[in-house]
Amino acid sequence: MASSKMGGRVPFIDLARQHGPLRAELWAAADGVLSRGDSILGEEVSAFEAEFAAYCGTRYAVGVGNGTDALILALRGLGIGAGDEVITVANSFMAPVAAIVRVGARPVFVDVRDDFNIDPEAVVKAITTRTRAILPVHLTGRPVDMNAVMAVAREYGLFVVEDAAQAVGARLGDRRVGSIGTVGCFSLHPLKNLGACGDGGIVTTHDEALYRFLVKGRNHGLRSPGECEFWSVNSRLDTVQAAWLRIKLRRLDGWIEERRRLASYYREVLSDVVKVPADRDHEFAVYQTFMVQADRRDALREHLSRTGVETRIHYPIPTHLQEAARELGYRPGDLPLTEALSGRILSLPIFPELTMEERETVVARIRRFYRGSRSAVGMPGRKARSRAVDASGRQPEQPPR
Repeated sequence: MASSKMGGRVPFIDLARQHGPLRAELWAAADGVLSRGDSILGEEVSAFEAEFAAYCGTRYAVGVGNGTDALILALRGLGIGAGDEVITVANSFMAPVAAIVRVGARPVFVDVRDDFNIDPEAVVKAITTRTRAILPVHLTGRPVDMNAVMAVAREYGLFVVEDAAQAVGARLGDRRVGSIGTVGCFSLHPLKNLGACGDGGIVTTHDEALYRFLVKGRNHGLRSPGECEFWSVNSRLDTVQAAWLRIKLRRLDGWIEERRRLASYYREVLSDVVKVPADRDHEFAVYQTFMVQADRRDALREHLSRTGVETRIHYPIPTHLQEAARELGYRPGDLPLTEALSGRILSLPIFPELTMEERETVVARIRRFYRGSRSAVGMPGRKARSRAVDASGRQPEQPPR
């Protein structure tokens, strides 16, 4: 897609732009897999697993069919099942809760902090004699306060299953997510920062016994082609996807840096009209999504849609209030901050190939909506307007007065 002019459509994501410069490499990698005939658990899978483990700083990585299977197999490998409780959050995609339910355990929801991530103090209050694990979600690509979560886990003897589906490459201090807890689970869905050209997932761990379970567990529980050690699923990462992921992994850090530059730009020029995520010194966020909090969110989204800017809401109905969760017994008001945020959050376009013109268009149309009205963070003053001009190199369209 060509660069847009001011006034053009701005997509939320455009994978064709990412794949365009890589087409020759991607086709060559696929041709190599076809030529070797190793389409199931071939050498590209082993190579990708080794490279991904090295990237995350773990001893092991095991490729699986998708991110949900990564969570299910991780929980099964830890022996979590019927009668057990797993503490998690309700403001993410359904996958972590579905995985807990699929292994026969009960999800226990706790509230989040204002950074959208699990509140470790709420975790402590939710622990019972049946609690076996904590499942924090690194939402939007921002790392959870894992130091606090791990301290709770050590005190109460709990496993920690990191849902790092949105956070590949994120760091807390000098440690990448997926290497801090007992096990890390990643989605390689095309919309993730490191996405396959189809579905995929990967599990990371330092635990050799868990690694050995995962290798068998993704492949029917087979010890060898003719020996089944335990009943399990068929969830193998396709070899051609692994080959393509190896190509993308080499570019991941560059893509992340561009996302962080775009996040910094949004933060600089929008902080006076919407609440933007902070970029704290001890965290390295990778911004799979740039989620703002906005007054009159639905009206803002409608305005942006009408003027050609595509946005998303991640996620409009918290999991504890979904119809599927009715039997768990949660009610509106049980997770006050989670529920309040669900009515204010809006994700803006933040993919690396977004042009400067498109970035300025997003900003201009948000500012136009709030012109002359009270914003989520109060009316902007002269200093805020100057920041917006300096960061973009020109005055935004229709700045608020």
